[in-house]
Amino acid sequence: MTTAQQPRTEFVKAISRLDATALVVGSMIGSGIFIVSADIVRQVHAPGLLLLVWAVSGVVTLLGAITYGELAAMYPKAGGQYVYLREGISPLFGFLYGWTLFTVIQTATIAAVAVAFARFTAVLFPALTEDVFLGGTIGRYHFGLSWQRAWAILSVILLTWINVRGVRTAAIIQTTLTAIKTAALAALIVLGVTIGRNAAAIAVNFGAGFWPDGGFTAALLPVIGAAMVGSLFAMDAWNNVGFAAGELKHPEKDLPFAMAIGVLLVTTLYVLANVGYLNVLPAEGIANAPQDRVGTAALQGMFGDAGLYIMAVAIMISTFGCNNGLILSGARVYYAMARDNLFFQSAGVLHPAHKTPTVALVAQAVWTSVLCLSGTYGQLLDYIIFAAVLFYMVTVIGLFALRFKQPDLPRPVRAPGYPWLPAVYAVLTGLICVNLLVQKPLYTWPGLIIVAIGVPVYLVWRRFVGGAEAEGAAGR
Repeated sequence: MTTAQQPRTEFVKAISRLDATALVVGSMIGSGIFIVSADIVRQVHAPGLLLLVWAVSGVVTLLGAITYGELAAMYPKAGGQYVYLREGISPLFGFLYGWTLFTVIQTATIAAVAVAFARFTAVLFPALTEDVFLGGTIGRYHFGLSWQRAWAILSVILLTWINVRGVRTAAIIQTTLTAIKTAALAALIVLGVTIGRNAAAIAVNFGAGFWPDGGFTAALLPVIGAAMVGSLFAMDAWNNVGFAAGELKHPEKDLPFAMAIGVLLVTTLYVLANVGYLNVLPAEGIANAPQDRVGTAALQGMFGDAGLYIMAVAIMISTFGCNNGLILSGARVYYAMARDNLFFQSAGVLHPAHKTPTVALVAQAVWTSVLCLSGTYGQLLDYIIFAAVLFYMVTVIGLFALRFKQPDLPRPVRAPGYPWLPAVYAVLTGLICVNLLVQKPLYTWPGLIIVAIGVPVYLVWRRFVGGAEAEGAAGR
């Protein structure tokens, strides 16, 4: 790759192993664990399958994390998965990932989490309504500004400003909020299996109705695969710590550790949280929780109306911390792309005082704000899981390609169980992609189209934009 001759201001090495692990955990735990179990139960219709969906999603995610450890240690540079795909497959695949990350995966996730933050803020402040007062309806989408969307955008702007000011401050906020929300989720679990135990719910959920009628059969596998959309989304973003590798103090060792331990911790919490839900609410109560707020319904079952406000505060903290991690890490990918002349040149320059990719952060915030206003973030979230899982699979294929093409390349950490465990992960993610294409075509084909649009964009950019920017930078 030809890299533009931009100022070589270096990142600040300010992220410790604890901070990196907090970034993994904090980016994963947002609003999903408090919401998506309702939709999963509606699809699988049995408490046992609900737990199975979460457990399988956790195993798949953990396999990915321990496999990515080798790539993260080989390429401890800003950009993470973009760099792994660029080196393992080709610059085109690296660009397609970065393109999809910017257009949908990262920005739509930030927008949705920001709106969730605003919606739960509205529990405390009802004046923050979701009624659009400036805008209009296009088809089934309500494009425009509401007080909730305005509050969501303000939260994105605030977090972007914090991240522009320096990675040290952002890392401290991330670690602190992650500790708080991890403790809150653990408290929800403990309360659910102790004082919140509901004898009627336990009898229904863990009795004869634990498995569906007829027991567990192979015919349930496609249903389980389709139901994993929500749980995989709730477990996504574990790879984001690799985006900020250039700011870790000891990335070769800390990245694999943070990915593996962070995913293991979150998976354990998520499965136990669902055990807690099943101790408090019958499966039907989970499936029919108002606005799918399962966590809120569980706390209301324990504490009455006070539970509503307790959970609102907990989810506000959780979503705010989640977005801090997403905003911090995502901009590093666009920075890396700009260094390769595959994004606007200015995005590849660090702030001279704060040593942060300011333009990349601002560009991310602008597009995220548009998605907040569009009213399409819910649909975009359905699309991103297919694209995200597809790139996870392709990245692992890149690991095999690198082992073949460059067997002597230094590998500070090697993927455990190679080639079998990485192969299992590649096969599982491939099967999930195929299953989603068949089971949920309205969600997956648009995601595939977004990825495919990146091919002509890449060719045009390399031909007319990237080369001109590189020449201009060299001339200066």
